[in-house]
Amino acid sequence: MKRINLSLISLIFLIPLNLISQDSKINENINTNKFRQLYQEFTSPNIFRTASGAPGPAYYQQQADYKINVELDDANKKIYGDEIITYTNNSPDQLEYLWLQLDQNIRKKDSPSLIRDSESVDPAYIPDAFEKEFINDPFDGGFNIEYVNGMDNNPLDYIINQTMLRIDLPTPLSKGQSFSFKIKWWYNIQDHVNQDGRSGYESFPNDDNRAYIIAQFFPRMCVYNEVEGWQNYQFWGDGEFALPFGNYEVNITVPADHIMEATGELINRKEVYSKEMMKRYNRAKKSYEKPVIIVSQEEAEIAEKSFSKDKKTWSFVAENVRDFAFATSRKYILDMMAVKIGNEDKMAVSLYPKEGNPLWEDYSTLTVVETLKFYSDYTFNYPYSKAVSVHAHRIGMEYPMICFNFGRPNMDGSYSDDEKFGMIGVIIHEIGHNFFPMIVNNDERQWAWMDEGINTYVQYLAEQEFGKKYPEIIYPNKNFPSDRGPAKLITDYMSIDKNFLAPIMSNPENVYSLGPNAYGKPATALNILRETIMGPELFDYAFKKYSQRWMFKHPTPEDFFRTMEDASAVDLDWFWRGWFYTTDHVDIGIKELNQYFISPNPGERLKEIMEEQGIQRNRLRPLIFFENFENDTENYKDKSALENSKLLNNYLNENYSKEEISNLNIPKYYYEVVFDKPGGLVMPIIIDIEYEDGTEERRKYPAQVWRKNDSEVRKVLTSDKKIVSIKLDPDEETADIDTSNNSWPKVENKSDFDKFKSKIKG
Repeated sequence: MKRINLSLISLIFLIPLNLISQDSKINENINTNKFRQLYQEFTSPNIFRTASGAPGPAYYQQQADYKINVELDDANKKIYGDEIITYTNNSPDQLEYLWLQLDQNIRKKDSPSLIRDSESVDPAYIPDAFEKEFINDPFDGGFNIEYVNGMDNNPLDYIINQTMLRIDLPTPLSKGQSFSFKIKWWYNIQDHVNQDGRSGYESFPNDDNRAYIIAQFFPRMCVYNEVEGWQNYQFWGDGEFALPFGNYEVNITVPADHIMEATGELINRKEVYSKEMMKRYNRAKKSYEKPVIIVSQEEAEIAEKSFSKDKKTWSFVAENVRDFAFATSRKYILDMMAVKIGNEDKMAVSLYPKEGNPLWEDYSTLTVVETLKFYSDYTFNYPYSKAVSVHAHRIGMEYPMICFNFGRPNMDGSYSDDEKFGMIGVIIHEIGHNFFPMIVNNDERQWAWMDEGINTYVQYLAEQEFGKKYPEIIYPNKNFPSDRGPAKLITDYMSIDKNFLAPIMSNPENVYSLGPNAYGKPATALNILRETIMGPELFDYAFKKYSQRWMFKHPTPEDFFRTMEDASAVDLDWFWRGWFYTTDHVDIGIKELNQYFISPNPGERLKEIMEEQGIQRNRLRPLIFFENFENDTENYKDKSALENSKLLNNYLNENYSKEEISNLNIPKYYYEVVFDKPGGLVMPIIIDIEYEDGTEERRKYPAQVWRKNDSEVRKVLTSDKKIVSIKLDPDEETADIDTSNNSWPKVENKSDFDKFKSKIKG
């Protein structure tokens, strides 16, 4: 339909602008416009990081290479290790000392992390909870450092500050130089089921076994960069890890009857695999349709009873990874499947005890395969040789090439849909973490949303694709039941008391609710950005550009923000500011609607202006008059514009032929809709219009409609058909927390109790 732009006053006569009523502006000494650029918030571009969001010509990053020997003491639940770290300084700075992370020290019995939160006495306790809280000494799981030596075996000067260790170098380390040193250590392994944590063991009392998922188990180098120097923010528990890339050689000694997987390539497979396992492994490398069982459940159940006193060493090599983790137990079932990524074969691997079946055997490796395929298509081809999913009760945690995932059936093998979808979702999420942050390597200690939120967003897309590909798995659902991503799922969180909200751009240790803040809200924001603001084509191109620019590098939030704008030509400063730097929420409503018709005579509003200004009718220019429906006393509103305005009729006849006039769409109905924005967040206005004849129309106004008035926007709708209803945000795609003001005429939202009463009366 041809639109006729309508400005009521300008169509009337030439009156100075000061006669028009204007919203008063807040007298501010600073610019508070929500569309102002983020120059004050962003650091200036430089030779290290460009204004486009790409690494600069002088970008650098450090390297840390490890040679580690580890032994698991299964009987005493301890782990012993020694390592040689070679640190290479690629920065232009001279380094006088090196900082390492001692993450296990969060489990020292005197760790400040144990007493940092508010405490209270519960009204009652069960005996074991009382014992744990008031009687038993805290578990002591911190590092015991036996020595820190140079390669000449002479001790190096060092200090330990909570979860950080500083080595004072004998001589400063200049650009291009490397320094190697040795550390020996041990610690007590925690029960991750009952003592929480990202790694540890789970006990299985029925067969007196344990399954170990081991991570953060060795002193690791901190990141040093031009943004903040050494990353030396203490590990308190929520903020995760900032780690440099490097190469690993790791030897892990465990009981001989254990089955293991870890980061990197297993280089002595023939020594630790049986001949039958090797046959199955070679078959798995050519199996692209279904997993091959390497260790069966029957074989694992036999191994559960063995308790070998012998030992076996598994040797792994990993190149260009930022971390290392492993899982080991005699209880493990092992299956593998090949997956083609680009022109290369990768291995999808699952490791799980019988307690995970049948759920894990049916879905784990399949989910790994589909995740690798989707993420690779969406970002970059997965560069590592394998991806491993390990069963771990109540844990979802990621490391390079390996992750720990929950999902456990009932003891009789049955499971709910919630358990199934939860398991598939967490595997997609944790396998996806191989991309963010294991390859696109942001600082998790400072910006949890850059890996958790970004990954949760891609996880949502992957889940939906999984559902399309396997409708039989998600049946009776039409779509995969994602619990994060869609806009409507974040509204409850965004509507809570702002005293308990923090901006996305917050350190993870300082937010009130880590899950919604670091996972849900940024994932929703990116989904809205893709679907509503930018469109999939522009968003996906820019997102892939960011992903590929920062492979095996350390991006900051600004690098992400700048790249998304640079690659799309969409100014998003207003979006980043609102969604990431504030706790504003979305609440846009229809404040009022005024209906107008073309009248043969001046309308009441014009008459008021004429009276105020002392203007006589004969002083007016020839005009087309508008009047509000409410003021129609002569039934002019039901007539056409040409019937009511001789001036318009004559004008058209003078400028158009009769045939041209017959083809003109001259609106009969004119509606002025007033939108308000009590929530604060700037967003597009999307409306569905329903007409009297049952037809519908969707209109979308860009977020920029709010740029000159942050509280109220007026839009004029014209039609030759009467509008019977207008619905704002019809698909719930903007995260509007209050939909009670989203309809005209206003729709009464009945409470559940009111609905119940109506049902009873009926």
